[in-house]
Amino acid sequence: TTNNGPLALACPTLTELAEHNKVLLRFSGTVGGGTPILEFAKKCLSGDKINEMHGILNGTTNYILTEMAEKRVTFKKALDLAQKLGYAETDPSMDINGIDAACKVVIIGNWIFNKKFTLKDVKVNGIKNITLKELNNATKKGNRIKLIGSINGKPTVAPKEIRRNDPLCVSGVLNAVTFISEYAGKQTIIGRGAGGVETAGAILRDLLDIKYNLANRMLF
Repeated sequence: TTNNGPLALACPTLTELAEHNKVLLRFSGTVGGGTPILEFAKKCLSGDKINEMHGILNGTTNYILTEMAEKRVTFKKALDLAQKLGYAETDPSMDINGIDAACKVVIIGNWIFNKKFTLKDVKVNGIKNITLKELNNATKKGNRIKLIGSINGKPTVAPKEIRRNDPLCVSGVLNAVTFISEYAGKQTIIGRGAGGVETAGAILRDLLDIKYNLANRMLF
C-alpha cells in the first residue's frame, strides 16, 4: 500500500497481523513515494544501529517554504501556487499542519526503529505561522527554515533552521532524509516524494520484493 494513514494509526497491529497470517505487507511508498527511504534504512543499513533520523518528509510544505524564501511571496500566495500546480490538495491542512509528515515519522519509527509510536506520541508544529521576516532572517545567516521530522529519542515535526549547505536543505517538492547510525555515520537520501509515476514505481518495487521473498520461501 501507499496509504500512510492506516500505518500511522496501527502499524504494529498491521505488521503483526501480516506475520500471523504468514503474508507479506509492504508499504515503501508511504514514505518518500518513489524514493526508497524505508528500503535504504532497512536494507542498506542492516546490521548497523540507527540512532537518529531527520528529514523533509512533505513536498508540499517544502515547496511553500522554498517559494517564500526564494521569491519573497506570502504564505497564501505560495500555497495558492502549490494548489494550482497540483502539489497541494484543495484542503491542505494535513500538509501545512504537519500531520502528513508526522504520519511518516510514525511509520519510520515503527518500521526502522522498532518503536511502537502512534500519532499521539509525535509533537507536531506546522508551517502556518512562519513569516517572511523569519525566513529573511534565516537567509541572512546562511540558513533556511524547513519542516523537519525527527526521531532522536522522542518523535517531532517542527520548522527548524538548517544550514544552506546541509544535505537536507533541498528545494521545491523534493524530500530528503538523513539517518545517523553507529557505524556508517550520516547517510542522506534525496528524491521526489510524490507523483503518479513515482508512486507506481514504489508499488512495483514492493511487488518485486514480495515476489523474491516468496521465491525464497519456496526454496527453503
